[in-house]
Amino acid sequence: MRIPAHAVCTAIREDIVSGVFEPGARLTEELLARRYGVSRVPVREALRTLESEGFVTTRRHAGACVAEPTEQEAADLLELRLLLEPLAAARAARRRTEGHLKVLRGLVRLGQERARRGQGEDLRSLGGWFHETLAQASGSPGLIVLLTQMRHKVAWMYAVEAPARPVDSWAEHGAIVDAVARGDAERARALTAVHADRAAGAHRLRVRISQHAVNTASGPH
Repeated sequence: MRIPAHAVCTAIREDIVSGVFEPGARLTEELLARRYGVSRVPVREALRTLESEGFVTTRRHAGACVAEPTEQEAADLLELRLLLEPLAAARAARRRTEGHLKVLRGLVRLGQERARRGQGEDLRSLGGWFHETLAQASGSPGLIVLLTQMRHKVAWMYAVEAPARPVDSWAEHGAIVDAVARGDAERARALTAVHADRAAGAHRLRVRISQHAVNTASGPH
């Protein structure tokens, strides 16, 4: 059975994000095909996709390599997220479905319960699901794709410290959902902007940061 390129792309991206392939590492089609048990065709397609996302760059005489983000690129990523997540929340207030609200409220209940019990190991994944669902509720396919790619890249570039007061963090999630449920786009936008700004302060660079841009060999992204 032929394994689709998007599945190979997901596997390579996860290995880059988790550090299996470090920044600057060569990514040969032969090595990757052997690692994932596929032919070189889906690997080639996956590398093209990952290059467009900024995870992979092509270097003369070396071929495909894991990208080495600059400090400015990493900072820009967080700044973009501070702009896009509030926009997604505002659109969610106008376009969300009852299904989205049900999932968001369920995640908030779980998050608040785990936070009160001090079960921090569950909160990171619950927070990820919350923000993913909020993006889905925006009803904007292009915005959803951008935010999804951004989440992957933030997870790759940054280690995130757990909030000092997780109960307060989940209270903020609950307030965002209340605004979305009421259809109050401006309040949803404002609350999400404050929440995202506070969360940005907990991010610490963890990948090896290049001192100069290295993506120019593969053209603009």
